[in-house]
Amino acid sequence: MPIQTSFNPSGRKELKHAISKAEYYVMRHKLLHVMKTDPNAGPDGKYFIRSTYFDNFDNKILNEKKEGYLNRDKYRVRIYGLRDSLVNLERKSKRNNLTFKSKCTIARKEYEKMRIGDIQWMENDERELIRDLYSEMINHQLKPQTVVDYEREAFIYPFGNVRVTFDMKVQSSLQNTDMFQKHLPMVDVLEPELVILEVKYDEYIPEVIKLLLQLSDTRQEAYSKYQLSRMYG
Repeated sequence: MPIQTSFNPSGRKELKHAISKAEYYVMRHKLLHVMKTDPNAGPDGKYFIRSTYFDNFDNKILNEKKEGYLNRDKYRVRIYGLRDSLVNLERKSKRNNLTFKSKCTIARKEYEKMRIGDIQWMENDERELIRDLYSEMINHQLKPQTVVDYEREAFIYPFGNVRVTFDMKVQSSLQNTDMFQKHLPMVDVLEPELVILEVKYDEYIPEVIKLLLQLSDTRQEAYSKYQLSRMYG
């Protein structure tokens, strides 16, 4: 079963912070009384995500993120639990202060073709997102750049369509893009005492959630998982 996500054609708002492990444990305990855990998570309430991000030789996507472009797109291929039974191509777009997402299912062999530059088949594919990525790969030389692994715990709340996630154990493959290799060499890119908190919502955050998410010593600006993954190459 696919992992539950929150795609809204009208766009969503996102807050992203780095919090300490101590804050995570306290906050998690509070959220358990009000929010539901992701129904697709494992027995411990967590699941494993692996994503391959696209960029070019000039680090176009990375630099647009660093410089805070109001309008930018980021492409990635995502799997869960190192399985190839569900492979999604996703585009995450920023338009002013709103986030838009689109996705389509692809086959493992289609990703492998993208990885080696065999992309002509994408030009007239019936999936619009495939055609859009093809245009970016041709015009801006985008290609699979790095693999990012992390463990996620997610909570959902229906009012405001709120989704709160805690990401930990963030690792990068540097520039190895063999994402279906189960023993892909990885390096830690997030300080071990930190957890990335993301809050995603539509129009508003209910007051009860705001109270539970009171943040003390947080650092927001630098905690893009893709940006972290490129610290070493």
